[in-house]
Amino acid sequence: MQAFAQDVLTSIQQARRGEGQVHQVTLSAAAEARAKVGLTQSAFAQLMGVSVRTLQNWEQGRSQPSGAAKTLIKVAQQWPDLLRSMA
Repeated sequence: MQAFAQDVLTSIQQARRGEGQVHQVTLSAAAEARAKVGLTQSAFAQLMGVSVRTLQNWEQGRSQPSGAAKTLIKVAQQWPDLLRSMA
């Protein structure tokens, strides 16, 4: 625990000196589409006709949607209002 506290203190000191690290987070297509539509994972999964676990796997990059799901995700990215109206 003491090593963790020291790591946190070192990180704070580095950030104050402007030496902090910037991490970029890139959303998967599924996560981006869901965010644009503004639905919960449960609601978006139901709209897509898949389980929440499948959607989570897509969003976390563990698997990729195929076929109609991939097309519907592209539609959601382009026209989120359209999918929102279907929810």
